[in-house]
Amino acid sequence: MEKVLTLQATIFLLVAVGFMLKRIGLIGPQGQKNLNDLVIYVILPCNILHAFMNSPVEGRLLYYLEVLLISVGIQIFCVFYGRLIFRKEPEGKNKCLRYGTICSNAGFLGNPVAEGIYGAEGLVLASIYLIPQRIMMWTSGLAVFSGTTDRKETVRKVLTHPCIIMSELGILLMFTGWKLPAPVTDAVDYIGNCNTAFSMMAVGMILADINVKDFWDRTVAKFTFHRLVVIPAVVYGVCSFLPLDKNAFGICVLLAAMPAGATTSILAEKYGVDSPFATKMVIFSTLLSLPTICLWSMVL
Repeated sequence: MEKVLTLQATIFLLVAVGFMLKRIGLIGPQGQKNLNDLVIYVILPCNILHAFMNSPVEGRLLYYLEVLLISVGIQIFCVFYGRLIFRKEPEGKNKCLRYGTICSNAGFLGNPVAEGIYGAEGLVLASIYLIPQRIMMWTSGLAVFSGTTDRKETVRKVLTHPCIIMSELGILLMFTGWKLPAPVTDAVDYIGNCNTAFSMMAVGMILADINVKDFWDRTVAKFTFHRLVVIPAVVYGVCSFLPLDKNAFGICVLLAAMPAGATTSILAEKYGVDSPFATKMVIFSTLLSLPTICLWSMVL
């Protein structure tokens, strides 16, 4: 729990840095746009490749495969669940809500929480669990924001996106055991390690444009309840009937209980889709995830 508290405090400090940079005028609208592009096209792809390169598969392949299949099922469920629950929302909010339902912040919060509760094995299981989410984030998730009705064009944009290219390369490296040259690996690691800082500062910059009086939003509260309570409860119920190892069971439930990912705000800003609303989703769900993660940890 100490690790969870530390992570939450780190997130909000980074958000505060971005908030202040925007408020004091050190970074203007063009600089903010450039930072978003830097995160999406350079830092995030390197972070994804780094994650795949550090996810071992040797040994308990069947054990990992169980977690992978459950994660695939959860992602498919979230795609349809988001469409159903938020179908009556306005188009801009609908896109943010659907993306936030598909893509959580498990990549940042999930790994250290899994390691803190389940040790090294938990970290490996979390890395395996996150493979489908990383793929969905830049396929179905990206398609939510792209807004094009041309399926071929959507597929083309998604498959040529740097994050998807890095996901494909990462999967190849992970399962073949091939290694990139040391200088390339180090460069990817250094850039990828900037992801948390730059992503959360980008969220803070968007937050700086939101009127404090408008921060409370019933729709955001509804999303937070579904993201942090309903979805993990469904996963808990389904996994209870499966012959899963206790650690695998816990990892699947915990990572399903993570808040909205920072990319919700970043992509909303990139595609001009109600980024203030997306930022409220990220901040509000992250804030409330502190007690809910603690509660799910005790239940498990």
